[in-house]
Amino acid sequence: MGINSNRVDHYSGSGHAGQVHTCHKETAPVTITVSGETMTSLTVHSVCLPPQKSTLQKLRHRLSEVFFPDDPLHGFKNQSSVRKVILALQFFFPIFEWAPNYSFTLLRSDVVSGLTIASLAIPQGISYAKLANLPPIIGLYSSFVPPLIYSVLGSSKHLAVGPVSIASLVMGTMLTEAVPYNQDPVLYLKLAFTATFVAGVFQASLGLLRLGFVIDFLSKATLVGFMAGAAVIVSLQQLKGLLGIVHFTTKMQIIPVLSSAIQHENEWSWQTIVMGFCFLAFLLATRHVGMRKPKLFWVSAAAPLASVILSTLLVTLFRSKLHGIATIGHLEKGLNPPSSNMLYFHGQYLGVAIKTGIITGILSLTEGIAVGRTFAALNDYQVDGNKEMIAIGLMNMAGSCSSCYVTTGSFSRSAVNANAGAKTVVSNIIMASTVLVTLLFLMPLFHYTPNLILAAIIITAVVGLIDYQSAIKLWKVDKLDFLACLSSFLGVLMISVPIGLAIAVGVSVFKILLHVTRPNTGVLGNIPGTQIYQNVNRYREANRVPSFVILGIEAPIYFANSTYLQERILRWIREEEEWLAANNGNSLKCVIIDMTAVTGIDTSGLAMMKELKKMLEKRSLQLVLANPGGSVMEKLHQSNILDSFGLEGVYLTVNEAVADISSSWKSQP
Repeated sequence: MGINSNRVDHYSGSGHAGQVHTCHKETAPVTITVSGETMTSLTVHSVCLPPQKSTLQKLRHRLSEVFFPDDPLHGFKNQSSVRKVILALQFFFPIFEWAPNYSFTLLRSDVVSGLTIASLAIPQGISYAKLANLPPIIGLYSSFVPPLIYSVLGSSKHLAVGPVSIASLVMGTMLTEAVPYNQDPVLYLKLAFTATFVAGVFQASLGLLRLGFVIDFLSKATLVGFMAGAAVIVSLQQLKGLLGIVHFTTKMQIIPVLSSAIQHENEWSWQTIVMGFCFLAFLLATRHVGMRKPKLFWVSAAAPLASVILSTLLVTLFRSKLHGIATIGHLEKGLNPPSSNMLYFHGQYLGVAIKTGIITGILSLTEGIAVGRTFAALNDYQVDGNKEMIAIGLMNMAGSCSSCYVTTGSFSRSAVNANAGAKTVVSNIIMASTVLVTLLFLMPLFHYTPNLILAAIIITAVVGLIDYQSAIKLWKVDKLDFLACLSSFLGVLMISVPIGLAIAVGVSVFKILLHVTRPNTGVLGNIPGTQIYQNVNRYREANRVPSFVILGIEAPIYFANSTYLQERILRWIREEEEWLAANNGNSLKCVIIDMTAVTGIDTSGLAMMKELKKMLEKRSLQLVLANPGGSVMEKLHQSNILDSFGLEGVYLTVNEAVADISSSWKSQP
């Protein structure tokens, strides 16, 4: 290697902590030859410290980046006082943003979509309430008040609000384990409403405190497995309704559920089985049509209500012959009764209500935010995740005081809403109005609605949660993600829904810890004809630079990984020396660490760097840092470690480090 250069300063100042540093602009031309090929001339640039800031300024900047990455108040800048008041109203109540420009054309589209999703929401509301072991009427109550609250506070144009399967399943499972509904119906209702209130407070608090990243601990992989497992359990639980079994297990594991279905074979009703599976086949067929041909969305949307009407007519007309088919029974007419007096804030079951509320709150929030963002992206607009959390939280708090249980945005209803041409959240108001009419006048019509149709509707709704294609993709792309998916799936099936969720979160956290504590490192080489240095295992044409070992670290250096990184760096150096000895290469003189991907460093990392430098000096090896980030450079300076590196210890790029150090070696006698 032949190099000619003049040395210039890489950072300026005396190196004493607290002193302001500036960058000198003097540069010197350098020509470098690697593997017999002469590179273009380059200049060695200075490595600057970031502008000096006070501790308060740093804290303010950091908090802003953590809690306000989207700068939600940017629209208030340079506005008059009146305009700021209007913007504030629009910010907290999005209805003030779209209502002034609302037109008859938009109303016509929203009416069509609202009536369409109402035809789906009414039977699903009744079915999901049964899934949560609640009276069916609670499902209709929950499809009336929450959508009205969301229409004022929500920012998604297509989110259709109401009960959902996963939250219903989790609530029913957790509360039934503590207090089965048939043993104490009043206490069960109190716990359900209290859990809903806790879920709302938790959700709204996350939004107000801008802590939405908490729900990110449920990764895509774990959610795929969790929802698939929950869908299987929910579907198997519906064997009670499809087979006509009276004494069915309340457990939510696959083995007890299947055992219960087989053990109670004497309770099977052939009339229920025939009618139930016929309607199930019809619903699945219409769902398939809606998925294959989006223009026929109305087929799958209207099918549940049509099935309810047809099955109710059949049972009503032939009830003397179909006496073996169980029905919903009497449902009270009228609006949601107040339930604030039923909130349970003391007693031995308060902990159960709080735990149920937090878990169902996280699940419903995750689903609602994901659905809202999905349809916002498809229709070219944005939703504010934190504002959505506040809206969903407040609607659940209000719902808990009006006989509702946990609600959120449903993917199936939202998809129908979007396909039906919804333009604004007025579609939720139309849906709620339709439910209101049902509550006031149509409840007696559901008296002879068979339970089997509710089971068929639930199975049809949850079967879409089994996303096997995503599981296959996870296996191909990331085996660790697939393991997380499989763990949560088996946890839900074999143990319980809450434990399955805990396993899902635990695997996600383990994956984060694994990436943090065991970051990627590698040896870098020069790609011929360029100034680029890349991993030699990834780029076979990349050449090692004689007398140098260049290492890349792809993570922040923290207390959790500093020891590992030190050991791994020493191992890379040992392996490089062994490789050089085996290939009769030049002796190793310099270790360059590419800090480009090192976004941060703490005191443990600084101590590791200092110790590593001392260890290498004892072995007559020079340690050099290339392209340290601003925060890393600042901490190196404040800890006085930067002084020990000197002028030839920190460079802007790997290429400049190689060129300048090689030049200094050549100039030595």
